[in-house]
Formats: sequence, C-alpha cells, structure tokens
Amino acid sequence: DIMIDQGPNARSVQIAVEPFTLIGATTRSGLLTAPLRSRFGINMRLQYYDHETLRGIIMRSAGILNTPIEKEAALEISRRSRGTPRIANLLLRRVRDFADVKGDGHVRLDIAKHALDALNVDENGLDEMDARLLRAILTKFKGGPVGLNTIATAIGEDSGTIEEVYEPYLIQQGFLQRTPRGRECTTKAWEYFGEGQSGPMKGLFG
Repeated sequence: DIMIDQGPNARSVQIAVEPFTLIGATTRSGLLTAPLRSRFGINMRLQYYDHETLRGIIMRSAGILNTPIEKEAALEISRRSRGTPRIANLLLRRVRDFADVKGDGHVRLDIAKHALDALNVDENGLDEMDARLLRAILTKFKGGPVGLNTIATAIGEDSGTIEEVYEPYLIQQGFLQRTPRGRECTTKAWEYFGEGQSGPMKGLFG
C-alpha cells in the first residue's frame, strides 16, 4: 500500500507488484535501523578477494580488453589491488597503457612492475596517500595516538575520506590501529618505513 496526501485527505492506494528479490549493500550497516535490517532474510559480510581470485578476474578483464597478459603479470597486479576487483581493473588499464607505450602491447611482468612503481602503488597495495598518512603520524606525531581531524589537517585531506577510504585497508593490513585516544601506527608501520621506532625513516618507493 502507498499513502497519498496527508491528514483528512490521506488515502491508501494498492499497486500490484510482481514477485522480486531485493538485494541491499552497504559498508555502514550500523547506521541502518534494526527493523530495516531484519527485513533482509540473509545477511552476509563480504571479505577482500585473495590474490589468486583477483588474478582470474584480471585475466578475464584482459581478454575483454584484447590485451595479452602473462599470468605472472596478472598476479603482480592482483597483489597491489587491495583485494578489490574495481581497483584491479583500474590498474590493469593503466598497466595496459604502459605496455602500449613502452612495449609491444603485451603485459609482461617487467612492464607491470614498472607501471605500478610509476603509479606509486607498492607491493602491499599502498599508494601515495596511504604513505603520506602513515608518514605524517610517524614523523609529525611520533607514531600517535593522534586525532582524526589533526591527521586530516596535517595531510590536507577530508577526515571523512580518511576514515572511510584509507583507514579500513590500513587497519586490515595491520599498519594502523584505532585507540580511545586516537589513531596510532603499529610496529609493522614502523618497520615498513624505517628500522624500528627509534630508527631513521626510509622512503616508501625508494
């Protein structure tokens, strides 16, 4: 039933609807009301894709793009795709461009590595903004803890973007953690960028 108008003039109109299946997706299920969540009979949580599954997706996408690609090159792209097919397909297109300009159009392992390094995407899938975020916490705030708004000001990025786009992957990979006092880099982040918490910092891509 659909309610039309308000007050004394309100009336209900029935519309016949064919049987259908409704699928909903969200990254913030906690913001949904309990009655709405309970309307969905099956609730599932999706995880990041593993490297082998992503490699298969990349191989298929390369076929659609008519781009010859080696399995090793596809695996290299999958390792740097943050477990996300959308990112994998995006990187594949950029690597294909490098292969067309720097090579013969065939995506080989050396071309893939060269292209991804040029795009500032490292072996863990961290890009330039990930590096800026972690470096800011490590160098400017001694590893944290530090508040989200302070980090946003330090790197010139919106706090909502940091929280929803960059943080989840960094936390999932063990580079960052949330504490009651703010964000804090883990031992893994210290080791990845330097030589321990008191050691000199190293470049991410150097």
